[in-house]
Amino acid sequence: MAAPISVLDLFTIGIGPSSSHTVGPMRAGCRFVHGLAESGLLVRVCRIEAHLYGSLALTGKGHGTDKAVLLGLEGEMPETVDVDSVPARIERIRQERTLRVPGRGEISFDEATDLVFHRMESLPAHPNGMRFIAKDASGDEVLARTFYSVGGGFLVDDDTATGNMETGTAALPFGFRSGDELLAQAAASGLSLSEMTLRYECRWRPEVETRARLLAVWHAMQACVQRGCRCDGTLPGGLKVRRRAPALFAELSAGAEAALRDPLTALDWVSLWAMAVNEENAAGGRVVTAPTNGAAGIIPAVLHYFVRLRGGVDEDRIVRFLLTAGAIGILYKLNASISGAEVGCQGEVGVACSMAAAALCEALGGTVPQVENAAEIGMEHNLGLTCDPIGGLVQVPCIERNAMGAVKAINAARLALRGDGRHHVSLDKVIRTMRQTGADMSTKYKETSRGGLAVNVVEC
Repeated sequence: MAAPISVLDLFTIGIGPSSSHTVGPMRAGCRFVHGLAESGLLVRVCRIEAHLYGSLALTGKGHGTDKAVLLGLEGEMPETVDVDSVPARIERIRQERTLRVPGRGEISFDEATDLVFHRMESLPAHPNGMRFIAKDASGDEVLARTFYSVGGGFLVDDDTATGNMETGTAALPFGFRSGDELLAQAAASGLSLSEMTLRYECRWRPEVETRARLLAVWHAMQACVQRGCRCDGTLPGGLKVRRRAPALFAELSAGAEAALRDPLTALDWVSLWAMAVNEENAAGGRVVTAPTNGAAGIIPAVLHYFVRLRGGVDEDRIVRFLLTAGAIGILYKLNASISGAEVGCQGEVGVACSMAAAALCEALGGTVPQVENAAEIGMEHNLGLTCDPIGGLVQVPCIERNAMGAVKAINAARLALRGDGRHHVSLDKVIRTMRQTGADMSTKYKETSRGGLAVNVVEC
């Protein structure tokens, strides 16, 4: 049974371009060197090897996994690393062929031989596997650890991957593990989904801290949108994709009168906000994993829509929006997957769309059954969505796909609000279907860049 998950585990502030391929590997590298220090073994280490497998190997270069591993082994974490210093630090590591490990100083690291991409091999527990090996001056192994980056920046090791995990959420206040339990607890308590989730979060921290940290998440989302609307230029990588958000922002800002004649201009703003975030993510900037980096633009875009265009400006409503979204994300994390390498993009953009639809539905006054319906609609029409990034870069089709996911989330919420919450396909059934569809999906469509658009579009 899976370990309890906090909403704040899903909303983490990190860097782009990928939660599973950048955030997770950086955390793994950092955890490995800290483990060496805590066990007293670090003093013996003269060299470290990092081995990447499966999807991490196949699309790791485009997703910045190599750079993330190097920074993690130097003790950096995605929440706190100085993104502006990254290019110079990576260049220094490569030129000097050394890592500056906290508590140990410089040790040998030749990227050509010590960072190995095993493109034809996967580890057993998950497609995103990695193994770190520390060696002494004689070349003997000091310590080796295996990690899996299972989506959204979450890490498991060999013990947790094989089922040695703590008990689940059933004994927690409002620790529902399914949509049916969610509905039953709401009916019994008379509480909204956000209210139940806020009480659930008290397991980890006082309510005032949960609110403060969720508002910090919102502020980070706002800052990301602002940077994305301001920073022009070309995204890194071989595709030479030009950032479109600044020009679109200027056009929309100048067209106030024209907007009065076009009732769908609001959707143009939603698309802008989503693309601004994902262009910033593709550039390696500071983003909020929501629930992944590849889908990081959807929830901020829909929340901006709620705040800017629907009057949801007070902090309590913003907190409740994020609590509702997080509760739905937890159900997907517990019962299916949020990893594109495991179930395709339905587990990233599909889940984010479902989360945003539910959150907007509650924010606009929906009942708990309507909220559950909105979440179900948001996923039902993303089933089978593949993860096929061109060139292994989180750019095409990922950036526009976030814009489409945000618009779809708004429509899902509106459809649910027009109904009474009764519907044929439950949220539990659609989550189960998503998991089964992901299992049936060919591996080439799951973040390997070996199928779909990735092979049918010639790279520039």
